[in-house]
Amino acid sequence: MKYIEPHGHMVSRTTDDYEKLALSGCEAICEPAFWAGFDRSSADGFYDYFRQLTEYEPKRAAKFGIKHYSWLCINPKEADDPGFAREVMSLIPQFLDCPNVLGIGEIGLNKNTRNELAIFEEHVQLAVDRDLPILIHTPHLEDKLKGTRLILDSLASFSKLDRAKVIIDHVEEHTISHVLDAGFWAGMTLYPESKCSPHRAIDMLETYGTERLWMNSACDWGHSDPLAVPRCALEMKKRQHSAEAIEQIIYQNPRRFLSQSPKFI
Repeated sequence: MKYIEPHGHMVSRTTDDYEKLALSGCEAICEPAFWAGFDRSSADGFYDYFRQLTEYEPKRAAKFGIKHYSWLCINPKEADDPGFAREVMSLIPQFLDCPNVLGIGEIGLNKNTRNELAIFEEHVQLAVDRDLPILIHTPHLEDKLKGTRLILDSLASFSKLDRAKVIIDHVEEHTISHVLDAGFWAGMTLYPESKCSPHRAIDMLETYGTERLWMNSACDWGHSDPLAVPRCALEMKKRQHSAEAIEQIIYQNPRRFLSQSPKFI
């Protein structure tokens, strides 16, 4: 079974996880920039992090026959300090031409603050100016619906934004329709304890169909599972979904979205 892991934070995973992904049929993994579990003390930390995403991780993945792609940004949590965020953002353009960089992400909101929203919009403008895909993080738990609405309202102000090139991640039952109805792609994140379980994700697929949807593990340094996507595929099989339907959601859909970048091959 081949599949694409469209959102995984491999800098926080062991090399053994790459082997497990390869054995499970993973052909490509996409790694958005994210919070490291602590706030960086300087922009230099992000410079080294961007080098890790564009130089080191692709080599680690290649040892197991997996293609590695990345997205760049300053994450929503650290974006609440606008001065610091803009210093980090000034570093991004020099990395955008790296062969594995697909676009801008994962940007979004954390606590739904004005500062976060301002930096979010500056990221979106950077992506629009360069015609790049965008991967968006929505807030956790009780802030998710409010944050999703703020993000959608903000995106509506960008008249030149191609909505087909934007995926809004971490959708749940109370936000998925807002995202799809607005014409964006939606990502379902499969976490053991939060975000979305495999059973809930399949329920949403059965309710909303497979158009403009993908699944991801968003595996990181927390309680997460790098094999969440193939495990969910197995649950789909148990629920009598066809092999074609399973391939559509775990391979063809992410391939379709990501291929909007000419670097994704």
